[in-house]
Amino acid sequence: MSLQLFCRLCLAIGFFSITGCATSPTGRSQFLIVSPESAIQQSRGAYRSAVEVLREQEKLSEDPLLQARVRRVTGRVVTAAIQEFPQSRNWDWSVAVVDDDDTVNAWCMAGGKMAVYTGLFEQLELTDAEFAQIMGHEISHALANHTAERMSQALAVELGVVAVNAASNSQGVTDSSRLLAQVALELPNSRTAEREADRLGMRLATLAGFDPEAAVTLWQKMASLGDERPPEFLSTHPAPNDRQMRLNHMIPNMRLLNPRQTKLPATPITIIP
Repeated sequence: MSLQLFCRLCLAIGFFSITGCATSPTGRSQFLIVSPESAIQQSRGAYRSAVEVLREQEKLSEDPLLQARVRRVTGRVVTAAIQEFPQSRNWDWSVAVVDDDDTVNAWCMAGGKMAVYTGLFEQLELTDAEFAQIMGHEISHALANHTAERMSQALAVELGVVAVNAASNSQGVTDSSRLLAQVALELPNSRTAEREADRLGMRLATLAGFDPEAAVTLWQKMASLGDERPPEFLSTHPAPNDRQMRLNHMIPNMRLLNPRQTKLPATPITIIP
C-alpha cells in the first residue's frame, strides 16, 4: 500500500467519530461506525447543498398557506419529539417545502433537517393528521439514529472500496463527508428501522394531538397511487403487506396516550425561504 493511499484510508476512518456498539434511543442495540454527532454534522452540510440546488432551480415553494400549515403541524410533532427526546431540543429544526407536484416524498436528516414535497398534498389530499403521521415517521428516523446507521453502512462500503483500491494501487478514492450523508438519505431503511419509525412516529403524532388512525388511512392512500407510478416515498420506505395491519393493532394503545387529542403548542421551526 502506498503512503498516499494509507493516508487516505486513515482520513476516511478518522473523519468520523467511530462508536462501535451503541444503544439507540429506542433501546435497540446498534452498530455505528458513524456517531450520531457526526451524522448531524455531515447532514447539515448535505442539507445546505441540497437547499442551494433547490433554490437555484426555483423549487422552493413560496405558498404562504402551505408554509403555515407545514410549520403548524410539524411544529406540534417536534414539540412531542423534544418532550420524548430532550437531546433534540437543540436541533436546528427546519423544513424545505419543495415545489414539485409530481413527487410524493418527505424526509428528515439527522439533526432535524427536513423536506416535504408539494406532491404529498396534491396527490394524497392529506388531512393534518395524515401529514402529522408522515412527519412523525420521518422525525423518528432521525431520533432513532437511523441516519447514522445508514451512513455507517455507506461508510463501510466506502472503506471497502478504499481497501480494494489500495490493493490494486488505484488512486481513486471518493470524498467521504457530505456524499455519505446524501447516500444515506437515498438508502432504504431496514424493516427493523421502519417498524421503529412506524411505532415512534405514531406515538409522536398522537402525543402532538392527532388521530392515530390517520397512520392507516395514510398508507391506504399511498397504496392507491398504484404500481405504475409508485410514490418516491416508497423507494426508501418499503411497505410490507402487513404494515397496515400492524398499524391498526397499535391504534387502541396509542389512543390512551392522548384520548382527548389535545393539541400541543407548535415549536418554532424554520421554513427554508
